Amino acid sequence: MEKRRDFIKKIAAGSATLAVGGTAFGFSPKSYNRIIGANELIRVASIGVNSRGNSMGGTFAGQKNTEVGTVCDVDVRAIPKAIDTIKKVKSTASPKSEKDCRKVLEDKSIDAIYTATPDHWHAPLTIMGCQAGKHVYVEKPLSHNPHEGELAIAAARKYNKVVQMGAQRRSAPVLTEGIQQLHKGIIGRVYLAKAWYTNKRKSTVLKPGTVPTWLDYELWQGPAPRMPYKEGLIHYDWHWFWHWGTGEALNNGTHEVDVARWGLGVDFPTRVTSVGGRYEFKDDWETPDTQVITMDYPGRVSLMWESRSSNGRKIEGLDRGIIFYGENGSLDTGGDSYKVYDLDGKLVKEIKSVGDGEGDVQGRNTASPSLGMDNLHVADFLDAIRNNRRPNCDVELGYKSVVAMQLGNIAWRVGRDLKIDPKNGHIIGDKEAQKLWSRDYEKGWEPKV
Repeated sequence: MEKRRDFIKKIAAGSATLAVGGTAFGFSPKSYNRIIGANELIRVASIGVNSRGNSMGGTFAGQKNTEVGTVCDVDVRAIPKAIDTIKKVKSTASPKSEKDCRKVLEDKSIDAIYTATPDHWHAPLTIMGCQAGKHVYVEKPLSHNPHEGELAIAAARKYNKVVQMGAQRRSAPVLTEGIQQLHKGIIGRVYLAKAWYTNKRKSTVLKPGTVPTWLDYELWQGPAPRMPYKEGLIHYDWHWFWHWGTGEALNNGTHEVDVARWGLGVDFPTRVTSVGGRYEFKDDWETPDTQVITMDYPGRVSLMWESRSSNGRKIEGLDRGIIFYGENGSLDTGGDSYKVYDLDGKLVKEIKSVGDGEGDVQGRNTASPSLGMDNLHVADFLDAIRNNRRPNCDVELGYKSVVAMQLGNIAWRVGRDLKIDPKNGHIIGDKEAQKLWSRDYEKGWEPKV
């Protein structure tokens, strides 16, 4: 925690080298600090403050001219911990506490919301936030299904709000440089990106249980149709059940596939396929623990993502990463750094992030895989609000990466390839698959724009 606080203070003071990909890339620390320092206070509400949300509350609190005004969670145990994290970063902080996110949205003093809720809440809360006049930083994935992702874009545009998806690599300076080099032809025409994620997750067995006194299970379910409470679901293993989660493909694959799509310079695919299953254990998981998703894009370009959730052997020495293959070589990245190889696999260039490990990615850290990139991505979000511009991972960019993986999951669930309209990402000629474009909602919770 000490190292974390010291780094946040460096960021806030402008003494670290800040360069935000895509928008402020190349600004000196002095000029970047002047942009942030010249503007008014932004008050943020942090919603969903277990684990990742707890860490990010401290990240927001450490930003200049920024205040975390409210901490909100359906788990009353999480709130005091989150407030303590914020106060350790900014001793003068005094956030309010709230259980119901709808009451947070009614607070006129809040300018923006940060949400690290479960996946089934992401898009509905983003839409509700825009409608309430708030800017939104939403963790990946943007949505539980493609249709509500489209609605999130519509809400951001209708209400003219900044919506940033938590794809932090979009704000990583050295990675941004690497992507620029790709686009300039450092390895010639790029025709394939391979991405991967590995972990050592254990078996999950759910048991009937009684809702604990510390949890508002009704609010936790929110937009999702009601299901009986089961022990073992909350707070993490909901990821592996389609009713609330989106599997490893969206839980972690979103990050790498977003970078892969960025580097390839593609929007929507023409064909998507997926194979895999729950192979390691016989338990209650519904989503695959072993999965390969492949996407063909216009212009003779492919993207492949591989996941092994329950076997931790690394690929190329990394638990997660991306390799771009081109006519004249390849380019690798595992985070905010990159390596370039020739066609024989000889390393010809290596660019590392500057600083005390701020750009490193700890692939299996669920709270903060990269504190440095978190800070830069949050700084970009706040700067986008102050300067009325779109952020580095604007809602529309995030959607295109998320829908690619959602299509992969749909292909796996129906057991066949999907033909896709490259103009909008929609499924062509498969009624069974098209039904999974959206979902059913609890009555009264249907997202609308």
